[in-house]
This record gives sequence, C-alpha cells and structure tokens, in this order.
Amino acid sequence: MKKLLLNSIVLVCLLLTTSIQAHDSDFYLTDVTSNQNMVNFWTFFISDLNAAGKITIKRKGDYRIIESDGLPDHATGRFPNDKNPNAISEQKHSFRVPFKPKKGSVPSFVGMSAFGVALNGIPFDPATAEYWNNDRSSGWNIDALSSQMRAGLDQNNAHVQPNGAYHYHGIPTPLMERGDQYSQPILLGYAADGFPVYGPYGYKDANDKNSELVNLFPSYRLHEGERPGGPGGKFDGTYTKDYKFEKGLGDLDRCNGREGVTPEYPKGTYYYVITDSYPFIPRCWMGKPDDSFRKGPPPGRAGPGDTMKGKERKPKPKEDRRGIDLRNHRPSLDAISACDGRRSGSFCSYRTRALQVIQGTCRSNGPTLICIQIGR
Repeated sequence: MKKLLLNSIVLVCLLLTTSIQAHDSDFYLTDVTSNQNMVNFWTFFISDLNAAGKITIKRKGDYRIIESDGLPDHATGRFPNDKNPNAISEQKHSFRVPFKPKKGSVPSFVGMSAFGVALNGIPFDPATAEYWNNDRSSGWNIDALSSQMRAGLDQNNAHVQPNGAYHYHGIPTPLMERGDQYSQPILLGYAADGFPVYGPYGYKDANDKNSELVNLFPSYRLHEGERPGGPGGKFDGTYTKDYKFEKGLGDLDRCNGREGVTPEYPKGTYYYVITDSYPFIPRCWMGKPDDSFRKGPPPGRAGPGDTMKGKERKPKPKEDRRGIDLRNHRPSLDAISACDGRRSGSFCSYRTRALQVIQGTCRSNGPTLICIQIGR
C-alpha cells in the first residue's frame, strides 16, 4: 500500500512538473489564481516534507507581487562558517515589480539595492558592504566573487547577511538544474524593474529559438595596468572598479541584458542575464526599479526607531544635485557607482534616493570618479 501511494505521489509530481514547464508563461506571467489548485498542491506537498521555502507569486493590478519567507528551497552550504558568521533565518520578503515593464532612456545603477528576486523568493544581490580600508567613500567596493573576498559563499554562489537573509551573488545553480538548461534559456526570476532574469545560456541568434544555445558573455573586461589610487596594485578583479564596460565586446549590454525571444516570451522581450563572469548579477537596470528592492525604509517613511507624530514629515535631502552626501560632504555611493568602469569625462547617470534621475559626466574627486550633474 505504501509503495502504491509513493508511486502515485511520484506520478503526480511528474505530471505537475511537466505542466509547470509547459505553461511557464501562464504560471509566472499571469495571475496565479488560474493555477490555484497547482499552488495549493505544492504548498501541501512541500509542507508535508518539512521543506524550507514558502513563496507566493500573484498579480495585483499592474504589478507582480512576490512574497517569501526567504528560506532557500534547496540544499545550502554550512552557515555560519569560518568566513561567514551568520545563520540563515526566516525573512518577510515582499517585492513588487511592474507586470509590463518599460525601458527608460538611461540606465539606473543598482548601488546597494537588491537587483531582483529569484522565482524561489531569494534576492539577487550584486554588491557587498566591504570596501578598501573599510572606506565606502573611496568607491573601491570589493566584489563578492573576487578570489580576494572572504565571503563564505556556498555551492549556490550565495551566503547570508547579518540579519539572516540568504541571497545570491551569482548564478543560482540549483535553479538552473531544475530546467533543461542546455537546450533552452532558463527563467530564474525578475529584476526590480520587472524585466525577466535568465541564466547564462541563450540563443546564438537572439531572435531565433531554433538557433544554437550558447553561453552568453558580458561586455566587461579588466582595466590594463595598475590602479591610479586607492588600494593601488594591478587591476585583478578584486574591486568592481577594476572592470570597465566595452560596448560590443560580448553578447550583452552595460546592464548585462539584451533583446530576444525566450520560451516564456516567444514574441521577444528585453531580459537580463546572470553570467559566470563579471558583472555576474547585473549592476544596473534599464527600466524603473520598484522601491521594494531598496534596503532600508523608502523615502518619506520612518525607519526603526523613528518617531513621526502628526503629519508625516518629508525626509531631509541626503544628497545634493551633484551627488554629494550632505551628511558628511562625501560623494554618494550611487554617484560613485555610476562611474564604475568609466573614464573621466564619460557620460553617466543614476537615480538618487529621492528617485531623481541625475545625468552628467564622470569627474575626478581625489582618487575617485563621481557622476557630476551636467551644468554644475
């Protein structure tokens, strides 16, 4: 009897897995209420096996809402470990992305925000909190996948933040392995601006699903020579500023994306790619990111410990129109990130904390290039 029950469960799992794979566009790109029976089954089945990871994806108006407890639904490395002292703990992730995203005129740089979220509810988080000499104003941000970074990443290119949040810094290998990754592009999740995020394999001809599947390459490379300031030494990939974007060098644009067809978007779409070389997870968005991906309270709202009596007060400006942090007169991180991999005099743009788009040129601020608004 037990054997019969087990075989029945396996058969149902296979049928449902086939259904999900065959109807990804229905499951992820429309309101999941049309698949509520399937969702209820998986909720029951996962719960019954005491597996981690609860997630809901639903449509609400013009947005896709992704909520999760932040617990990975796959095996992880050991946390804490000798390079990461943090234990994985349950979160209350709630992300919102546009259902029909639109590209903007200029890219917005990710900075310290989460880039997007995977289909299992785990965030994609490209940046780290580590800087040369622990000096954030230097702009020399240590890359998470650098050989010099002691980040304690596990086999999934992920680790844990001090608050217990498990997050990916590179290709989430378990998600790739769940699909037929060597025959078609694998949808991994959504970026904060609503565009889909795929694994490193895509069609050689971006608009021909019958073309060969190839490993897509980014258009970044290391600077030549030695760093002019900061940590000094050769450009070896330790820092994000060691890299520069070179249009046409690879298959992807500055934001590690491209236009093309995918199984979920047979008519074509702009989509991002998580690659196996820098920038790994994209460092900018082509559309407008939703505030739910920002770390900390959104503009105009109180954070932990804040008191707001009576009428909600507007936040004091944290940076001026040139990208200078008014609290300590240092360049803001977004103004610095906008000039990563660029030369002095290059065009740059970024979005301030108040969601104002700054367009300007990269100018020297001591050993660091920062984005200065045109006309200032």
